[in-house]
Amino acid sequence: MTISTEEKSVPFSQARQPMRTLVTGASGFTGRYLVEKLRARGHTVIETMGARDQPETPTRLRLDITSPDACRSAIDRVRPDYIVHLAAISFVGHDDPLDFYRVNVIGTLNLLEACAQVGHTPRKLLIASSANVYGNVTSDAIDETFATRPVNHYAASKAAMETMVRTWFDQLPIVIVRPFNYTGRGQTSNFLVPKIVEHFARRESSIELGNIDVARDFSDVRYVASVYEALLDSQAAGETVNVCTGTPYTLRDILSSASDLTGHELEIRVNPAFVRRTEVKMLAGSPVKLRSLVPTVESIPFIDTLRWMLRAGDPKTVNATTAM
Repeated sequence: MTISTEEKSVPFSQARQPMRTLVTGASGFTGRYLVEKLRARGHTVIETMGARDQPETPTRLRLDITSPDACRSAIDRVRPDYIVHLAAISFVGHDDPLDFYRVNVIGTLNLLEACAQVGHTPRKLLIASSANVYGNVTSDAIDETFATRPVNHYAASKAAMETMVRTWFDQLPIVIVRPFNYTGRGQTSNFLVPKIVEHFARRESSIELGNIDVARDFSDVRYVASVYEALLDSQAAGETVNVCTGTPYTLRDILSSASDLTGHELEIRVNPAFVRRTEVKMLAGSPVKLRSLVPTVESIPFIDTLRWMLRAGDPKTVNATTAM
């Protein structure tokens, strides 16, 4: 983000404007798209950053979310109209299990307690959980009434976080979102769709994957950002909401579509090391509740997402007439 000279010169205490929104994890994959959308809607966005070597500005604050004192100071300093809490350890394969709980559970608790301790009640807090809390469910339309059965530390930390957050529903106007899988430009290649896209864009001869028959309800990150922004504006509070499209795709489907779009064939090599023992075979959500809360937000067809991502790698590789 570029900060103008004028913005740098304004003291933080004088930078107050309507709709001041604090976004944790703002520099992450989802945060970058959401911040852009919020700014376009007139929000003054205050981003938090974990790096100690970057200077603070009126709209960028250093914040160690695992520190109660740091959270309390940030909330008291900003007193935001809205809080969007995206900061999390989100890569399932992260190598320190305790980090999931320190950041995803305790970090979230620190933010909520900070609001209470400084006597500040935002108009809305949107807290990102994950559809991974559902675990292995034999249904192609999981709704919010399904029990949570996490099968890894990431999912378990999000389920524990949700349980804790619900004890605050009578104190703060909170919406918990459970996004299903989503992707887009800028997502790192340790996630599957960007990895596949990069291999096709570079016209590699082969790719190593795990189980290519796992099915996921993939959304576009731009759609997810639109949903989050709309939920902030909605009357929803004390709610847990799936963010999904209701349409699952297997990795085999995605590989086939990418091949059609690029005219390129990849040799698929299944690497047993990439097959997780606790792999969730099918994860597809019901968007019924979401659509009732924000009926004007339309999902983006996944073929358009895939085409958009491939164009970022090599515009010449995409046949715009092909459909999934």
